[in-house]
Amino acid sequence: MVLDKLGDSLQGALRKLVGAGRIDEKIVDEAVRDIQRALLQADVNVKLVMTLSQKIKQRSLKEEPPKGMTAREHVVRIVYQELIGILGKSADVKLTPQTIMLVGLQGSGKTTTAAKLARYFQRKGLRTAVVCADTFRLGAYDQLKTLCDRMGILFYGEKDIKDAVGITRRGLKAIEKYDVKIVDTAGRHALEKDLIKEMEDIHIVAKPDHKLLVIDAAMGQLASEQARTFNASIGITGVVITKLDGTAKGGGALSAVSETSSAIAFIGVGETSDDLEKFEADRFISRLLGMGDLKSLLEKAEEILKPEDIDMSGMLSGKFTLKDMYKQLEAVNKMGPIKQVMQMLPMGKLGINVSDDIYHVTQEKMKKYKIMMDSMTDKELDDPKNINSPRIIRIARGSGTKYEEVRELLKYHKNMQKALKGMMGNKFNLQRMMKKLGM
Repeated sequence: MVLDKLGDSLQGALRKLVGAGRIDEKIVDEAVRDIQRALLQADVNVKLVMTLSQKIKQRSLKEEPPKGMTAREHVVRIVYQELIGILGKSADVKLTPQTIMLVGLQGSGKTTTAAKLARYFQRKGLRTAVVCADTFRLGAYDQLKTLCDRMGILFYGEKDIKDAVGITRRGLKAIEKYDVKIVDTAGRHALEKDLIKEMEDIHIVAKPDHKLLVIDAAMGQLASEQARTFNASIGITGVVITKLDGTAKGGGALSAVSETSSAIAFIGVGETSDDLEKFEADRFISRLLGMGDLKSLLEKAEEILKPEDIDMSGMLSGKFTLKDMYKQLEAVNKMGPIKQVMQMLPMGKLGINVSDDIYHVTQEKMKKYKIMMDSMTDKELDDPKNINSPRIIRIARGSGTKYEEVRELLKYHKNMQKALKGMMGNKFNLQRMMKKLGM
């Protein structure tokens, strides 16, 4: 997940609130200290963290809970609202015909982001094309062309031509009938004057609806300087933060951008072409706090899955057979890493223990699981409780696997069933809480 460590720490702080018999100053102080520690470790600005802490403490101890809400729920709601506040607003990038210009320093992941962004709009049903105006970095043309060709996205570029402004003009003319036109520009190792001048000239020619600054999450709080500099030059309308899944400084980059006049538009959360998410602060914080992100999950499912691929109500019921489990795992794998998908469900760690085993089902293991299930009877598939030791030996022999591997499959099924049942029967009633938070 994005900022895994930060999410775990914040959920740990909320567990203290959820498990407390009553909410008093001591409990609030402990939770606030835990939240401070988590945010500082994620490189969020100290001043911002202190301000946030004071707001949470003051509101928790002075505000009366709204009618129908317990004191514990009220404090969790305050934490949720204040965390959203430090991220600022989200950039408004609509699903309409538009021209998008990408800018940034070299090494920020701009070229990869151009392809991911094109894929994002393609998944939404818009005809998308990309212009390679990066004439500075060797390999930029080939890299972007390869990525676009792989996804069936129209690519325009002129290899070995150095006139980036001319390429932009001719490229936009060639793809003018497409819905979304993305222009990838050159980066440099620093904010040199020639980079700024070329960027400004391309901006004049392209007349983009959106100018998105691509920033590596590892920049941390230094991201604010970039955002201010680029914004002063061409007026940035949004920021894309890349590699957010691979750095401890992601919290710094997220919060630093919110301190400028820019807003976060997208976040990169993985290496595949589909690992770019539209940024919405409420959904992001909801996931960090372990409350899931059902809206994003359902949107992703609608884009990737067919109706017959998965029974969502069955998955949420927590009661399913081995056959059902395999079908659902196949569907989940289509949507991306299992851990990412599972963490969009409202389970988190607020009283629900999700075994790490659930997150480590590879394609190879799934193939092996299928072979094992092919050696089971219908009675065994419908109710794994029927599978005793002699049956495990028979299944292992019939599938060419080991006794321990069959037991691993049964344990995995049991863990997943337990996690999903816990999600539905959680004593804290996350579904009710999410509704009260307006999620």
